[in-house]
Order: sequence, then structure tokens, then C-alpha cells
Amino acid sequence: MAAFAHSLAHPDAAPPGANDWTCKPSARHPEPVVLVHGTWANAYSTYASMSQPLTDAGFCVFTFNYGRSNPAHGGGALSPLPGVGGTGDIRESADQLAQFVDRVLAATGAKKTNLIGHSQGGAMSRWYLKFDGGKSKVHHLITVGATNHGTTLDGLGALGRAINNLGIDLLGVVELPVGRAGVQQVVGSDFVKQLNKGGDTVPGVDYTVIGTRFDEVSTPYDATFLTAGPGATVDNITLQDGCDKDMSDHLTATYSPRTLSIVLNALDPKQTPTLVCAFNPWLLGGADQQDVTSSFETEQQQIATPAASSR
Repeated sequence: MAAFAHSLAHPDAAPPGANDWTCKPSARHPEPVVLVHGTWANAYSTYASMSQPLTDAGFCVFTFNYGRSNPAHGGGALSPLPGVGGTGDIRESADQLAQFVDRVLAATGAKKTNLIGHSQGGAMSRWYLKFDGGKSKVHHLITVGATNHGTTLDGLGALGRAINNLGIDLLGVVELPVGRAGVQQVVGSDFVKQLNKGGDTVPGVDYTVIGTRFDEVSTPYDATFLTAGPGATVDNITLQDGCDKDMSDHLTATYSPRTLSIVLNALDPKQTPTLVCAFNPWLLGGADQQDVTSSFETEQQQIATPAASSR
């Protein structure tokens, strides 16, 4: 909540540790990390807790705000508010991601990058991989609560889709307040169908997909999970498996110490061999940057010898 409030007053602020354009990847971590926010959000409100620990772990971290669109261009009634991004057409947002990744690769000299996408940011990143040349520029895609197969939005989205199928354009009306991107993520949309046509993955990319049972936006929560196609690997992870006290919902999943440890494990399992289990409250969140870092460091201090990741 504090990060969200800060982003309203500073809508273009980069989260801590991100966007050091002088950063050069190390031999251990040769690929920079790009953080991609979701609908009605921005880079700071989504990644204020995760970005600094990633930087402290030795990664060059970058992020940006995308999908800013006014009501006249499909952004929805909320789009003029400060800090509101990810409302415009997702396919156009994928073009913005493509340009940003190219900028990151040019600045760092890296050959590939790793993407972390929350909510729409995950689905939009997959569009970039499939249709905008991203598969040759991305090694690992990590998604958190992504609307990979669309969302029923606790039944409301599914009801709207059913009404639309009867010939009444209810979702077209809904687009006016929520924006085009919101409607594109409803289960059964043309965007969702095209995104998943021919398989969930592209060859040469590793996928880590994180879902939470308390997700109230990307529903059902396990619709976020992917099936590996030829030449790709997929690791589908539920936050609560092995950690019942993690109560992260859709908005607070990127503030979960467990999410952070899963991300670090996926990017460098030797450096982060085990996963943290810590309390993170539903909706409000509570694991600020210091909480996440402290929980992670405490876990690391308990590791006597490297072990295989346990989920």
C-alpha cells in the first residue's frame, strides 16, 4: 500500500536498484533482468520490494511503464489517473516491451535478457516472445499471477463472455471504464485465443510460472500455469505448496519473500538453492523491501550446504 501511494505522487519513479544504465552484467549473471508490471499499475507499485534484492544479488535490473493510454484510445476511464499503466491494447504494449528490451541489450551489451512479468505483464511478455521476435532475446520468462489463459474474474468475466456470445456486447461497454487491456484478458477473448494458439511456449525459452491460491483477479489461479512445448521448459509453482502461511493475493504476490526466493532460484539455483517461507498478508501486503531482504538473508544463513530446490 505504501508503494502504491508513493507511485501516485511519483508515477515515473523507478523502483529501488533499477535502471542503472551504467550497469554491466557480470560473468556469473550475464543476462539483465527486465521487470514488467500489470494492468492499472506501474513499475514502482509492482516491484518496489523485489528490485533492490535482485540488484543486491548481482543482476542488472531494468523496468519501465507501458500501456499508458487515454480514454479516447481505449485506456478506460481510470487511465488519466497518475501511475496508471497497462490499460492500452496489449499488442501495442508488447511493441513497447520489444523496444525497451532492445534498449537494455544495447546498453548492457548482453545477448539475452530475463523477463519477470506480473499479471498482464506475463501474458504481454508471452505475446512479445511469440509474435514480436522476443524468443531470440529472452532466456527465462518468470510470471507471477499472469493471465496466461485469461481470467474469469471470480465469475464476472465468464458471465460477461457468455452474454457477449449471445450477441450482446456487454464487454464492449465494460471496456469504457476498465480499458481495452482489461477486456482482452477475459477468458475466451480473441487475444487469449491467439496467444495460446499452437501451444503455450516458444522453443529456447525457460518458463517459471508462479500462482497463488488467494488470487482474486487472475482466476482460477491455476489457469496461469503453462504446458511446455518442444524446446521449452516450464516450472509451475503454487506459492502455498510447502508454505501455508504465505497468503499473498494477486496484488501482493510480488511482495512475497517466497516469490522473491523462487525468482532468485530460477535465475541462479546455485546462488539461491532453497526457498523462503514467510508470512505475507492478503491484499495489504506487509513484506516491504527490508522485510523481504531480511527474510531471505535469514534463510541463507541457515543453509549449511547447497541443496536442491524444494517446492
